[in-house]
Amino acid sequence: METTRVTIIGMGPRGLSILERLVELLHANPLSANIKIDIVEPAECGQGAHPSHQPDHLLTNTVASQVSIFAQDSVVAGKDGISLTQWARLAGYRAFGNRFFPVKNDAGREITDHDHLPRNMLGEYLTWAFDRIIQVLPKNVRIEHHRRRVVDLIELRKGGFTVCLDNGFQYWADYVFIATGHGTRAPSQSDLAFESFVKSAGVKNPKLDFFASPYPVHRLGTIPAASTVAVQGLGLTAYDVISALTTGRGGQFIEDNGQFRYQASGREPKILLFSRNCLPFAARGANQKGIAGRHQARFFTVNAVKALQEHAASRTGKRQLDFIEAVLPLIEKEMAYAYRATQTGRDPDAASFQPTAEEQQAISQLLNPLKDKTFLSFECFKKFFRALVEADLAEAHKGNLTSPVKAATDVLRDVREALRAAVEFAGLTPSSHKVYMEDFVATTNRISFGPPRRRNAELLALMDAGLLDIVGGPGNRVVTDPSGGQFCIINQFGGEEVRHAADVLVIARLDPYSPNTDSSTLTRNMVRRGIVRPHLNGDFHPGGLDINQDMQVISAVGKPYANLWAIGFPVEGPHFYTHALPRPLMNARFTQDAHRCVAQLLESLRRQQQIKPEDELLECQVK
Repeated sequence: METTRVTIIGMGPRGLSILERLVELLHANPLSANIKIDIVEPAECGQGAHPSHQPDHLLTNTVASQVSIFAQDSVVAGKDGISLTQWARLAGYRAFGNRFFPVKNDAGREITDHDHLPRNMLGEYLTWAFDRIIQVLPKNVRIEHHRRRVVDLIELRKGGFTVCLDNGFQYWADYVFIATGHGTRAPSQSDLAFESFVKSAGVKNPKLDFFASPYPVHRLGTIPAASTVAVQGLGLTAYDVISALTTGRGGQFIEDNGQFRYQASGREPKILLFSRNCLPFAARGANQKGIAGRHQARFFTVNAVKALQEHAASRTGKRQLDFIEAVLPLIEKEMAYAYRATQTGRDPDAASFQPTAEEQQAISQLLNPLKDKTFLSFECFKKFFRALVEADLAEAHKGNLTSPVKAATDVLRDVREALRAAVEFAGLTPSSHKVYMEDFVATTNRISFGPPRRRNAELLALMDAGLLDIVGGPGNRVVTDPSGGQFCIINQFGGEEVRHAADVLVIARLDPYSPNTDSSTLTRNMVRRGIVRPHLNGDFHPGGLDINQDMQVISAVGKPYANLWAIGFPVEGPHFYTHALPRPLMNARFTQDAHRCVAQLLESLRRQQQIKPEDELLECQVK
């Protein structure tokens, strides 16, 4: 019997989800076709952006009990799946202070549902999951792992593709899944200008350096301790940079009655923080909802979004919504409802609920703390920044069912499906889609998807120790100083210009994926061959490859491929919030996307071979 060849490009969490669904669907409806799966992944399978060899001071920003790679009620992991916390306990990990080690006794303390585990443990868990999945593949499915990168994909006239690897090896594939994860942008004009400046001015300042990305963070080890490092960004990537330059260099945070102080190693550089608006990321509220608990939306629901779309279609002929006029008011009302319910301890009557002026002001301040604010001096802004961090930490310690603030901001996590219904596949008008992507997504990330509480307490401790300072305010800009061989961050406050100099500039943000700017050879060749095109909403490109509702890649001439799918971060644009791992006990979108793709693959094989599912049963054994 002829073998069908399936290629999965990338075996991080998204590639892993394809394998997991393949096991699940073949178990439910066995297939007699012989299938060879070529996995092209240069690193360990499963880990993706979470390598197990990264330092253990880099933490997950979600409690481990809310992280899983397995679908609920699956063949591979059973009815309730195996969460990161459950795996860590099974693997013998226990906590010793803020570090985690596998032991063979009861030393240390047991890992709890509230622990934020290191990301290297997440990588180890994902590879363990990969091994578990391939052990239960049916006997007619075999795997080959190519530790290379795909550099080209060539469409064949007879159907299928030639897959070209970076060592010159080529092979054919009947079906291909693109699951390449986070990309790296090609150098921008500002990147090239900064790199050129470092080359030309490095003679004057040997410490001068520029990092367009901090990853992998061990690269930051070349920064001398005597340097001043400017970190552009205040999101989760910035916390990784701060950690690498402090605890990663031997410093320690010492906790005393809930307060932190930093004990320096002497190898830390001075750290200067700034970003576009220079607003701190809010800490995660203590989780009081359990593993699967979430806010039950009353106003901003999938059905409410569909009603808005139908109304728009009847009025304009298009289902597209204006985010500011139609969608945002429902989001704010939902947040206000959660705020009042938490503040009063009881659920208001949804039918008559209207936010009070006080509640509207509270939600407005959460979404935009800079609204109606003026600062007479840079010192005034720095005091404002610190007060925000301290006030937010106090709310975070109360928990997401006790603090009205954290209950309101948690809404943005819990209504993600309604957001997707409104946004995906050009659901917003192009102009408001741009506002959504450039402003509201950043706001959501800042107030709902921030770091563990500990990280912001550490931030304050570093400020108190004199090792970290805030050097940006709204409207800041970065310039180069050829005379001094340094970077300068410039602010204007009260008519006065404030300048801060740095030897090193680190851009602390993740690159959005776009086929227009991705630096990979594979992307460039697929664009050149017309296999892929950027997703567009009118003339606005929110990012990502163009796909249809079935996750099939759409070519440059508008043809969807029946045998080429893209999943995860490469389609962040037509899809929304693709990078979150599943939560246990939930039918996660992460799994739904993979299920949709694999179901099409298997249906195609059945049509070709005209084999009914019940014709042959294949043995699946869970080990």
